[in-house]
Amino acid sequence: MVKFRLRVMMFLQYFVWGSWFVTLVTYMLNAKDESERRCFQDSLIGDAYGTAAIAAMIAPFFVGMVADRFFSTERILFVLHLLGAGVLYYVSTVQDPTLFYGSLIAYFLCYMPTLALTNSLSFHHLSDPGREFPGIRVLGTIGWIAAGIVVGWVWPRVTGGESIEPTTVPMVLAAAVQLVLAFYCLLLPHTPPSKRGEHVTVSDVLGFEALALMKELPFAVFVLGSFLICIPLQFYYTFTNGFLNEIGVKEAAGKMTLGQMSEIVFMLLMPLFFARLGVKWMLVVGMLAWCVRYVLFAFGNAGPEMWMIYAGILLHGICYDFFFVTGQIYVDNKAPKRVRAAAQGFIAFVTLGVGLFIGALVSGRVVSSFATPAGPVAHDWHRIWLVPAAMSAVVLLIFAVVFQEKGDGRRAAALEGAESAEARS
Repeated sequence: MVKFRLRVMMFLQYFVWGSWFVTLVTYMLNAKDESERRCFQDSLIGDAYGTAAIAAMIAPFFVGMVADRFFSTERILFVLHLLGAGVLYYVSTVQDPTLFYGSLIAYFLCYMPTLALTNSLSFHHLSDPGREFPGIRVLGTIGWIAAGIVVGWVWPRVTGGESIEPTTVPMVLAAAVQLVLAFYCLLLPHTPPSKRGEHVTVSDVLGFEALALMKELPFAVFVLGSFLICIPLQFYYTFTNGFLNEIGVKEAAGKMTLGQMSEIVFMLLMPLFFARLGVKWMLVVGMLAWCVRYVLFAFGNAGPEMWMIYAGILLHGICYDFFFVTGQIYVDNKAPKRVRAAAQGFIAFVTLGVGLFIGALVSGRVVSSFATPAGPVAHDWHRIWLVPAAMSAVVLLIFAVVFQEKGDGRRAAALEGAESAEARS
């Protein structure tokens, strides 16, 4: 029964995010009414998607220094989701761009901490998290897929109307589901704060203890390469839905869920690939997939070359699993047990925080520079997608040459053994 409740929690958690964040770009690209002061510049679209990264950098402070020390997890989830639902509904009503941006920051300050909190709550109630958690977390991916299907396919068919992707309906839907999730959190098993009474520092929260690993060249190259590749990665997360809608792809949000479906497939296949390729070539293949995806988008269209668009979307499984999941495995293998959590927190701060934030700023300004208001399509997407393709290719080439790590990068066990022997002597 506990596992069922955790699965429902994960489903709703990611349904909320997936139902509106994917289509936000399309809403902003279509908001051109100057009289309503709702004309969002393309650069602001990038900034808007960067608000999630800003909150991702701040969330560890809240989770590590407040949530984990003073409040039960299910109650703080209730409060954060309740506030988030209200803020998101308010975002759907905002017309002023500056207020819109500020409201998004406020929303993600509520939402981003819940990602870590739902994970920690799940771990607390599982007897074998390594074996049981994947079966819980996969419901989050299924929730994201379900959200895309509802927004992209189901809603227009049920209402008999036009696409809701350029409208505020996805935001209102997400706010309603998040309100349900808030009260559902009160039904979750009681989870007391995990670090009550402990002294926690900023260094602990951000994982700076793991900085000692940067003394090793392979790990330093991995961190730098991960940071740099996240900059072109943000082009996909920010502008794909807007791109698909602009070039005339019908039911874009629904079609984009094919990427999450491929993610599940490649997650299951990862052990097979990992055993044969090792960490370096898994990461290289992941980076290459991002480059290929952008080239496919650059030359694809909603007509005869639609297969390129589908191929680019389906590459998401390789793009995400081979890079992000492999990176997490590499960090876990590389770091001694006492600093593993710190190392994972550090790499998340560098990539999902700083890297994606810079990527959001860069992508917005690149798209803005290739606007074609006089043409049939508002942007020169061919030239736009070639920019992150080139950026990904440069990072890939440098990483492939400089990063030297055989196998899976496993060093932690040997280091721990050495430390243990030193302690006994």
